[in-house]
Amino acid sequence: MFDEIRFNTIDRLPNYGFAEVNAIKMAARRNGTDIIDFSMGNPDGRTPQHIIDKLCESAQKDKTQGYSVSIGIYKLRLAICSWYKRKYGVELDPESEACATIGSKEGFVHMVTAITNPGDVAVVPDPAYPIHTQAFLIAGGNVAKIPLPYNHENFELDENEFFAQLENVINETMPRPKYVVVNFPHNPTTVVCHKSFYERLVAMAKKERFYIISDIAYAELGFDGYKSPSIFEVEDAKDVAVECYTLSKSYNMAGWRVGFVCGNRKLVGALKKIKSWFDYGMFTPIQVAATVALDGPQDCVEEIRKNYEHRRDVLCEAFAQAGWEVAKPQASMFVWGKLPGCVGAMDSKEFSKLLLTKANVAVSPGLGFGAQGANYVRIALIENDNRIHQAARNIKKFLKEF
Repeated sequence: MFDEIRFNTIDRLPNYGFAEVNAIKMAARRNGTDIIDFSMGNPDGRTPQHIIDKLCESAQKDKTQGYSVSIGIYKLRLAICSWYKRKYGVELDPESEACATIGSKEGFVHMVTAITNPGDVAVVPDPAYPIHTQAFLIAGGNVAKIPLPYNHENFELDENEFFAQLENVINETMPRPKYVVVNFPHNPTTVVCHKSFYERLVAMAKKERFYIISDIAYAELGFDGYKSPSIFEVEDAKDVAVECYTLSKSYNMAGWRVGFVCGNRKLVGALKKIKSWFDYGMFTPIQVAATVALDGPQDCVEEIRKNYEHRRDVLCEAFAQAGWEVAKPQASMFVWGKLPGCVGAMDSKEFSKLLLTKANVAVSPGLGFGAQGANYVRIALIENDNRIHQAARNIKKFLKEF
């Protein structure tokens, strides 16, 4: 019988953690309900005009219409390396240490697919951006989770506790972990780290023989003077690490799907090889425009950063006045909000569904990111001031029911 044929890869994947909330949201919209949507990290701002102009100019040229290069055109890879040099003082080789990707998610998944043997173990903090866990399951590997330890008032990583947990996992897991995934500023929690963390992590990777995969998608979105470091600021980090980045957030280019993976030549080389079998790269005019984004004026990035910082302040103040105290993050485009005390033992999925049906406000349940997110929701800073204040009014009425 055909219904007895199983697909092991799909069977290992859990149901999408936000499916129920998304289904309720879409049904409400079809019925004409105005939903104030903080649930997805989808920037609402316009891509800077000089980037759009370059796309249009390049798209008019006949030579840009054909197949491109799966690893990214040379000028884009050169721009990626120039970005690292300018921002972090880091030298990278555009030929062997940089690969352009169709968004950072594609690059992450394909790299993990290329480097994971059946049964390999990756350590991933919980909660986590879902693909950081699921990519290894798709590739036939396994994941060992450690709770992400941090100060719940200022969202700074507790380094000592992190390394104590990591050391325990390394000593107790068989086979020993081959990869450690880190993501700072963190999605969903907004937790930040400092250079000292990467120094300790690189040293441990060399001692215990594992690779580090660092995701810095929100590196440009720091608030109150916080500057996010790169792992490559640590001497010889390229021996054991790669780093992923995306233009989606800092340049308002989410739909363009432009990212990159840099660092360790063996891991970057594996990604390049597998991509040569999977795709022909991004449309060339998009790559040309991405080159201009990275090499061109960066005042647009500062404007985008300031907008998220402003929205953070507006949202945290408005929600507090509504009776829901949420702590201010130091970075990213999210607020990691602990559930209001008045809702009792309700978990984040129940709360998110009720908030959506009763207050017409959509957020992402923390449980969708892992067990450690049970008492939290992720709130994306993607609505303007007026919408934020309207959401706060709705929430105030909603919380009065408790």
